[in-house]
Amino acid sequence: MNELAELYQQVLLDHYRSPRHFGRPAGAEREAEGFNPLCGDRVKVYVDVEEGVIRALGFEGSGCAISTASASLMAEALQGRRIEEFERLFAAFRATVTGGAPDREVDLGKLAALAGVAEFPMRVKCATLAWHALEAALHSPAGGTTVSTE
Repeated sequence: MNELAELYQQVLLDHYRSPRHFGRPAGAEREAEGFNPLCGDRVKVYVDVEEGVIRALGFEGSGCAISTASASLMAEALQGRRIEEFERLFAAFRATVTGGAPDREVDLGKLAALAGVAEFPMRVKCATLAWHALEAALHSPAGGTTVSTE
């Protein structure tokens, strides 16, 4: 394994073992749940948005290392960002994990650690589950929404 792949693996394992922003943040008025029936991943995303800015973001749930690490990295990357930035980052992230061509102007930062998922198409749903849940929470009125990766 090359050094970059080892570094990415370490990042993923760290976020899986010690997820950041785990739990419901104070003030979160929107939420959505995501479920991946193929592997049993389940995640609930909580978000507090004020004037188009993601003020607080957290998640709860259980799943594989990829889904947990992705949710943790997502929450870390999006704190304090505008909803429009989420849209661009999600599009670039989705392109990266599906083997597409991401917008080169979007810096994925640590999220690039999940690029290897593109080699395993069945794991793409694991990597994008929390993202789809957040998208549902951001675009639905306050309250709960459920998304499935079927």
